[in-house]
Amino acid sequence: MTGRRDFLSQPAPENYVAGLGRGATGFTTRSDLGPAREGPSEDQIKEALAKRAAQLGFSDAVAGKKKDQSAEDDDNANDDRFQDPDNEVGLFAGGIYDKDDDEADRIYREIDEKMDKRRRARREAREQAEREEYERKNPKISQQFADLKRGLENITEDEWAALPEVGDLTGRNKRARQARHQRFYAVPDSVLAAASGAGELGTTVADDGAASTRASQNGTDGTVTDFAKIGQARDKVLQVRLDQASQNGTATASGSATSVDPKGYLTSLAKSQLPGSAAQVGDINRVRELLESVIKTNPNNGPGWIAAARLEELAGKIVAARNVITRGCEHCPKSEDVWLENIRLNDQRNARIIAANAIKKNNRSVRLWVEAMKLEDDARSKKRVIRHALDHVPESEALWKEAVNLEEDPDDAKLLLAKATELLPLSVDLWLALARLETPENAQKVLNRARKHCPTSHEIWIAAARLQEQLGQGEKVNVMKRAAQVLVKESAMPKREEWITEAEKCEEEGAIITCGAIIRETLGYGLDEDDDRKETWLDDARGSINRGMYGTARAIYAYALRLFPTSKTIWLAAAELERNYGKREDLWQVLEKAVNAVPHSEVLWMMLAKEKWQAGEVDNARRVLARAFQQNPNNEDIWLAAVKLEAENNQTEQARGLLKQARQEAPTDRVWMKSVAFERQLDNLDEALDLVQQALNLFPGYAKLWMMKGQIYEDLGKKPQAREAYATGVKAVPSSVPLWLLYARLEESMGLLPKARSVLDRARLAVPKSPELWCESVRLELRAGDTKQAEALMEHARRDVPKAKQGPLWAEKIWHLTEPKQRKPRAVEAVKEAENDPMLLVAVARIFWGERRLEKAQSWFERALVRDSDLGDSWAWYYKFLVEHGTPEKRDEVIKKCIGVEPRHGEVWQRIAKDPKNARRSVEEILKLVAAEVH
Repeated sequence: MTGRRDFLSQPAPENYVAGLGRGATGFTTRSDLGPAREGPSEDQIKEALAKRAAQLGFSDAVAGKKKDQSAEDDDNANDDRFQDPDNEVGLFAGGIYDKDDDEADRIYREIDEKMDKRRRARREAREQAEREEYERKNPKISQQFADLKRGLENITEDEWAALPEVGDLTGRNKRARQARHQRFYAVPDSVLAAASGAGELGTTVADDGAASTRASQNGTDGTVTDFAKIGQARDKVLQVRLDQASQNGTATASGSATSVDPKGYLTSLAKSQLPGSAAQVGDINRVRELLESVIKTNPNNGPGWIAAARLEELAGKIVAARNVITRGCEHCPKSEDVWLENIRLNDQRNARIIAANAIKKNNRSVRLWVEAMKLEDDARSKKRVIRHALDHVPESEALWKEAVNLEEDPDDAKLLLAKATELLPLSVDLWLALARLETPENAQKVLNRARKHCPTSHEIWIAAARLQEQLGQGEKVNVMKRAAQVLVKESAMPKREEWITEAEKCEEEGAIITCGAIIRETLGYGLDEDDDRKETWLDDARGSINRGMYGTARAIYAYALRLFPTSKTIWLAAAELERNYGKREDLWQVLEKAVNAVPHSEVLWMMLAKEKWQAGEVDNARRVLARAFQQNPNNEDIWLAAVKLEAENNQTEQARGLLKQARQEAPTDRVWMKSVAFERQLDNLDEALDLVQQALNLFPGYAKLWMMKGQIYEDLGKKPQAREAYATGVKAVPSSVPLWLLYARLEESMGLLPKARSVLDRARLAVPKSPELWCESVRLELRAGDTKQAEALMEHARRDVPKAKQGPLWAEKIWHLTEPKQRKPRAVEAVKEAENDPMLLVAVARIFWGERRLEKAQSWFERALVRDSDLGDSWAWYYKFLVEHGTPEKRDEVIKKCIGVEPRHGEVWQRIAKDPKNARRSVEEILKLVAAEVH
């Protein structure tokens, strides 16, 4: 190793100046420069610059210097490098991009994203507002002409046909068309010849079986049926179906399948039922080839042989089918299905021989033994066959059951079952069958043995409980309690739904005590206190009621009331069950328990009093209400129930005295309202007017009092005072729609239509989006004869009222603003927008009624009742429909359901039911009055 450095032997770098790094600049003399010579040319300078730029990576930047100086200045002024700060082509192009630069870029990017996100919501809201403002100021043409398009539905066909063509205002084109229609052309003789025989009917039959006429040869006119063409079309359809069936497997382009699904063919052939005239397969040969390919490819495939045999049977070749299935038995001697198919295809004598051969090959096949037994004619031969079967397969439960069923003597059957239970101690069905044949004492022993062998079987425990009920000890011996404990210990406790099913089965078979014991001991299994047990059990009870198992539902309610004795909901559900499906005494007993458990529930007290009163026990009803007063002093519902009881029994003075006492002890707005209504019913209008005035001084915000004051004035014939009452009332209670309606109708009855319109306009401002007010405005214009104004109001109403509440509007539009031909399409549109509105459903039912589609109409009426059973107008329309087209039984059923529901709402229903003249009428009488009133 020498002391000389390696770089000393290397040439100096280009432009190297010695000592420049330490500040030594040196000097240059003439001798250093040498003689004077010409400097480098311009081309050499450019070449050197280009070489240097290439070494530094700036070849593109320097290439631009080849342009003239003016263009270069222009480029420098507009260069993107000076505009985009991220473009580092210039000064920092040669720098290294390190981690600090990456972190700085990331921080700046996150700042930009955060700023953009903070401004995004405001920017989007501003853009949305600008867009909506633009669309409002510049609506689409379709929106501008929407009302005109809607008005086209009123144009008749004649008016449409009379519209002139575009640009044809002179009628010149019309005259030209008429001139064209008046031209005549010569008709060919072939047309005349065909027309001459068009109406002839022939009776000849061709050789192929098709009807033949001269008209059919020259072109049929519809009077002759071409059976040959029908047959050809049928063959084509079957051919397509067969091709599709053959190509469902893995098929080649030519249609020959390399692998098919024999199970699919087997299923389809088994389901097809053929008439005796012809097969439903269009190309038997093709299917035969497919199945032959299957059985040749895999001769041990039993379903393939069965499919091939059924195909031959399908083609009507029963002998060929038997030969095919016989070959299948030879290739598949262990296949039960193939042997069974062979037995099915042969007659009884040959089938016995085949069954014997099958059993020789498969002596442990239960299905073959059972089939062989069925082939025998007499019971003795059947017993012999089944006993041979039991010798070969003694552990088959199905064979033991068949053997027991063949025995006619119960003692022999018991012997067989005793032997069967010894061999099959885990068979629950055999134990239960043996217990049913034994006496009650022996049955109890049998069930005890069965419980030891099958401790996880709940069926045995249920049978034991039913046995105790049969012995009369069902309520003393609680078998199901012990059953629940054992099954929980054995981890074999069924689910709650399964227990309910078993209870319903017991109820169906008459074991009511066992049914109740099952529910009592198992209903709470699997439910914690955190679960909504009350709702779960109520749903279970409703499900049992829907299935007609009322005893199970009673048991569920009884168990639920043990854990929730103060639940008013469960007591009401139990009472409703007894009212609809039980006896009156049971209902009274449930209600007595309910009022003792929940003494502060006035609903239960009133239900008990009502049931007593309806049964004719008025004194007991009074006693019930007296007890209710003690538990609920000054309760307005009980006061009013007592008043109604006395009034319905024509005890007027007692009712008036109770009302007076109620106004003193329970002075509520409802008590005052009932007092006024009571005096109106007795036609004491002056007394009623005095009472309503006193009530309004106490309760000026109760709308019903203002309505009653105006109605009393109307009854007295004082319409100005009635107007004043209504006007004051709408000021005091501006949100009362019925009050506004009474006010508007009063103005209309006085002949002041502009005033009535003004009242309704004010009402819509006070109660916006009210369908009743809009509907009344439309009706007002219709009664005034202004149909166009009514249509305009209807369109405005549909825009203002939410779609879910547009049912009354649609019903009004369909029946009073739409032509009969357009009602059905309009109803379809209405149902899409407000499908749940009962008034709309009734309108649709009326449309079907008008078209004489009675079943459809009845179904839509019932849909309306299911949607809202409290709407009395729906009941009235349905009853009116049944009066014309229903049976007396159906009408009685509807009346009974209406009485049970006691509807309280409906435009016509409320007007008639609240009329003082109809105060004492029953629900049935009001239903008939409303049915006569609706139109």
